[in-house]
Amino acid sequence: MNYKDTLKYLFSQLPMYQRTGAAAYKKDIGNIIEACNLLGNPQENFKSIHIAGTNGKGSTAHIIASIFQEAGFKTGLYTSPHLKDFRERIKVNGIEISKENVTEFVKKNKDAFESINMSFFEYTVALAFSEFSNQQVDIAIIETGLGGRLDSTNIIKPEISVITNIGYDHMNLLGDSLEKIAFEKAGIIKENTPVVVGRKQKETETIFNEEAKRKNTNIIYSKNHILHCPLNCARKHLDEDHYICSRVF
Repeated sequence: MNYKDTLKYLFSQLPMYQRTGAAAYKKDIGNIIEACNLLGNPQENFKSIHIAGTNGKGSTAHIIASIFQEAGFKTGLYTSPHLKDFRERIKVNGIEISKENVTEFVKKNKDAFESINMSFFEYTVALAFSEFSNQQVDIAIIETGLGGRLDSTNIIKPEISVITNIGYDHMNLLGDSLEKIAFEKAGIIKENTPVVVGRKQKETETIFNEEAKRKNTNIIYSKNHILHCPLNCARKHLDEDHYICSRVF
């Protein structure tokens, strides 16, 4: 099995809900728990920061990873989806996982993972955890794939959880209101683990505050900071959600 064959095999394991809809959405994270048990629980061998949300979680993950890397920490980064190459999803200090490591991981665990019906995303999460453990990273920045509560990444015990702005995404799976979607995202809030939330939204504030209280942890809402337009134009040109001048694009 070479790298091309490995990718073909992985993509054949794409989550069933991408083919057949919400009826196939998994209702627990038992698969990834069992898979990581088989691997010796690599997610316990490194510190992490967990990021969920609708808008901005990918850019937030990259920015945080860059900060840690520039500070001299060996930094893992797990994001999804990829643009050109599957290996973009898993990086250490900005360097993508090697083709050899992807191929060897799948070849070594294929039979065991097939026995528990692992999906594409569960495969990639297990691979990322294994890679970060083997590389002995100081910290890994982990972005959720879908939602939070039932996301495969949600077995880590992070140093801090981050929830970016909430919008209407994957409504057929996460719910048809901001409150229901926020409930799913709030699932990454852990016991006694600080959580930082992006924009304070009236529809989601109560959800996050109650979950933080239930988990006995502090919740911090980020403050809005207006950035100066690089074109020195009027404030009216700035996007109110991201504070980026629309004229730049």
